[in-house]
Amino acid sequence: MIVSRTVFRVLFAFVFLTGTAWSQVKKDFISNPVIKGYFADPSIIKHQGKYYIYATIDPWGGDELAVWESADFVNWTQKHINWPTKQACTSPTSNGSKVWAPSVVKAPNGKFYMYVSVGSEIWAGVSNSPLGPWKNAKADNSPLLAGNSTPGVHIIDSDCFIDEDGKAYLYWGSGLNWVNGHCLAVKLKPDMISFDGTPKDITPPHYFEGPHMIKRKGLYYLMYSDGKAIDATYKVRYSTSKTPFGPWTEGPKSPILATSADSTTYGPGHHTVFREKGQDYILYHRIFPQKKEYVLRELCIDSLNFDAKGNIRKITPTGVKSFAKKK
Repeated sequence: MIVSRTVFRVLFAFVFLTGTAWSQVKKDFISNPVIKGYFADPSIIKHQGKYYIYATIDPWGGDELAVWESADFVNWTQKHINWPTKQACTSPTSNGSKVWAPSVVKAPNGKFYMYVSVGSEIWAGVSNSPLGPWKNAKADNSPLLAGNSTPGVHIIDSDCFIDEDGKAYLYWGSGLNWVNGHCLAVKLKPDMISFDGTPKDITPPHYFEGPHMIKRKGLYYLMYSDGKAIDATYKVRYSTSKTPFGPWTEGPKSPILATSADSTTYGPGHHTVFREKGQDYILYHRIFPQKKEYVLRELCIDSLNFDAKGNIRKITPTGVKSFAKKK
């Protein structure tokens, strides 16, 4: 069959325009995984128009953290910071666990603070900028929370929450051997490392690890992970309270993020939440299944939405429309 030049030109134009439109759609969409490679337990901050993601290096941590910088949340540049390292964060009560699960915040005093798990202990760092130089926030270079500070509680997965009044709170804790997860919390003094009171066990329903606190319309939402971090049982739950310490009522739609029916999202959990242009987003990891003795994980993003009653809606993992300022 001979195709006329006119028909050929029409077909060519259609293919070209369709391809251009699809290219634009891809450009305007943030798909998962957000960053190529295997990383977990993300924390994110935005400073002077740039996003910074800090995360665990898989499998099961490295001698440092994975750190990236981006101006558009699409193109990422990997950075290296001087602290924490396994060597710098080792004490007489440390075990062999690597560098895990950072939580980075900008405090009311203008400085950046990081709470990070190393050797199954919580260490606190301070810096004047997101990329450092960082140093131990404690003058004696000791851990903020020693590995033997609370018997029966795995001292990992810290999360710092700064309330609307500028007061800061620290949450942390997991279980041992995949059971008996405990969440501990304490109010921090303005120096961000001294405790204003005694740590309390505030464990909400069906909690295992990975606490993350947000606040909306006067209500505190303690979000966290449940299940085993190595398989499809891992998922994100949440509970609410009128105070930062509970008592807690689990949300009616909890768990809000779990393994999808087709397993494209497998074992999602250990997340953080941030807001951009009035929309909340959840940044978390999912498992990339391996037939090995370890798991590899990928960083993902989805929208976090609420219903009219303030309940967090269930999340259908899809990725999100681009929200960064276009050049």
